[in-house]
Amino acid sequence: MGMHYDVVVLTDSRYINPKKQSVYIDNVLLEDRLVLEALQNQGLKAIRKSWDDQEFDWSSTKYALFRTTWDYFDRFPKFAKWLETTSQKTQFINSKKLIHWNIDKHYLQDLSKAGVTIPKTYFVESGTQITLEEAFQHAINTMGFQPSEFILKPCVSGAARHTYKIKKESIEAHEAVFQKLISEEAMMLQEFQENIIKEGEISMMVFNGEFTHAVLKVAKPGDFRVQDDFGGTVHQHEPTQEQIDFATSVVHAAPELPIYARVDIFKDNDDDWALAELEIFEPELWFRLNPKAADILSQSIMKSYF
Repeated sequence: MGMHYDVVVLTDSRYINPKKQSVYIDNVLLEDRLVLEALQNQGLKAIRKSWDDQEFDWSSTKYALFRTTWDYFDRFPKFAKWLETTSQKTQFINSKKLIHWNIDKHYLQDLSKAGVTIPKTYFVESGTQITLEEAFQHAINTMGFQPSEFILKPCVSGAARHTYKIKKESIEAHEAVFQKLISEEAMMLQEFQENIIKEGEISMMVFNGEFTHAVLKVAKPGDFRVQDDFGGTVHQHEPTQEQIDFATSVVHAAPELPIYARVDIFKDNDDDWALAELEIFEPELWFRLNPKAADILSQSIMKSYF
């Protein structure tokens, strides 16, 4: 009989005993440590493992908590298989049902139907015989897209993989890449959002339906991607009650209430608060800016599962 655990905190192999140091890696290790210690402070037996650890017996833990599994989209087929087999041995936090729903951006359609404001989004299903020009025209006609520029991205993606900002006059230059992508996977066109450039995007952390803290992410001048991989910067943010209410309404519109969520919101082109992304699988949660939030997360896990 080996050890038995209550919770395994999931990372990827790059962040297990890393040889080299960087601010980025230090942040990952700090975030994971805050979560691990918070779980242990609840009296839970917790350990941290890489999701692809060959040696570890996944049936020896009650739960596996997704944290910094950030290589999954580079190795998606392998990860998908791991998710399937491991889900038969242990339970995931957030649940497998939520993860499957959240990995694919069609979830935005579901939330929109549930009354959540999202950017104008036109979905093109995999294998559709359509040119990018035609898709954009449809988006203008059916959804009222602004006819000047839009964002094209895959429905399953991370770290801005295959994300293109396309002006009307440069559609032709993107036709070949669009045809290649659409033959293999579903794509989405989104109306370009001016305010993300001007004002940035607010990430709201919501644990078990309770707002804990927020950060403001600002793209670097000349770029439209707020991810810090692209030189974006992050600032602590004191949200308004309106922002908190919006973020809370988003998590309650999900198929089940996530134990942890990051709700990325911004002012859309009509000047309404809108959802950029609901991240409930492996989002960065900025515990280092609010270590108390790690306690709130672990208390929620304790209350909900033990």
